[in-house]
Amino acid sequence: MGRMSRRGFTVAAAGVMSAMLATGEAGALGDADPSGARRKREFRGLWVATVGNIDWPSAPGLDPGRQQAELLDLLDAAAECRLNAVLLQLRPTADAFWPSPYEPWSEYLTGTQGRDPGWDPLAFAVRAAHERRLELHGWFNPYRIANHTDPGRLIPTHPARLHPDWVVPYGGKLYYNPGLPEVRRFVQDAMLDPVARYDLDGVHFDDYFYPYPVAGQRFDDDAAYERYGTGHPDRAAWRRDNIDLLVRETGRRIKRRKRHVRFGVSPFAVWRNRTTDPRGSDTRAGVQTYDDLCADTRKWVREEWIDYIVPQVYWPIGFPDADYAELVPWWARTVRGTGVHLYVGEALYRAGDPAQPAPWQDPAELSRHLTLCGAHREVLGNVYFSAKPLLADRIGAMERVVHDHYPRRVRPPR
Repeated sequence: MGRMSRRGFTVAAAGVMSAMLATGEAGALGDADPSGARRKREFRGLWVATVGNIDWPSAPGLDPGRQQAELLDLLDAAAECRLNAVLLQLRPTADAFWPSPYEPWSEYLTGTQGRDPGWDPLAFAVRAAHERRLELHGWFNPYRIANHTDPGRLIPTHPARLHPDWVVPYGGKLYYNPGLPEVRRFVQDAMLDPVARYDLDGVHFDDYFYPYPVAGQRFDDDAAYERYGTGHPDRAAWRRDNIDLLVRETGRRIKRRKRHVRFGVSPFAVWRNRTTDPRGSDTRAGVQTYDDLCADTRKWVREEWIDYIVPQVYWPIGFPDADYAELVPWWARTVRGTGVHLYVGEALYRAGDPAQPAPWQDPAELSRHLTLCGAHREVLGNVYFSAKPLLADRIGAMERVVHDHYPRRVRPPR
């Protein structure tokens, strides 16, 4: 199919989009179809990753005009695929894609941490997304400081340099210590600053809380545990409570500031295997968020501390250790009876990747995912990782999704 935003898909969609514009349907974004029937609302999201320049900007140090043009290409592609939300990574490594009073400008913009890019990417992104009738959710990483372990590579005014006692090196990276109350307050302040200052539609965390385990290494939070761990049965319970506090407090602070702003999390999809906990999924995953990342994602849903959850179900239907057809129903049961929306995270980046197994070479695999989701009323949408794979659409998997499941644009659920 090639570059979806500018070639094959645009031609295929032209007739539908022209009709929508002519009738005012595109402006309504699916409030009603011509027969007067109410259209289903669903979340159709796209992750746009900035860490390591995965999606945008394509390289650090581009001039502002080039950066803006690239972002507009991504937003246009999302709109042309009849998506309705973009989850833009704004704080990838304790830095900022807006003029933050708390942390430095991101090196992924200019190539040098702290250097002003000469424009406000977040203001531009919010305006451009809304012009295309796309929600803009700010995607934040709470605790990751750097993808290296040398504090000297951070600018001298970086909070991690000013507060070295906040920092834990682990697995070749630097992290803020989630066990320190002052860290929890600081990262909340840093992430909530743009909520107050910009017209964001949502605040989004991904799967990084305590870091993924690295064989032979330990996360050294002994001093914090000795000081703050009293009253917890063990260190793991204390760590989970630290992340619970982050999530619960962040949600409350968002709602106090702007009640309409949604708060969501996209965790690794396996909470616990059933062999570990009878409430878990019938999976054999090597990572369990409850045990390994100290993230009790099921609790956050049941307690309704978040507005939506997007489990990253990045495996095909029938995968033995973590079957898509097992995990989607498990999450549907988990959200049932709560006010938390369930959207399923999709591994668009794996479709057509020659290094991936046979199911990912089939252009219909992703479409089958959405068909399966449609059998569960609790599933209210899907989110795709990520923007560059959407543009490339190596084997036409996204084109197939749009053809089979997105006949028109619709509004996100609320």
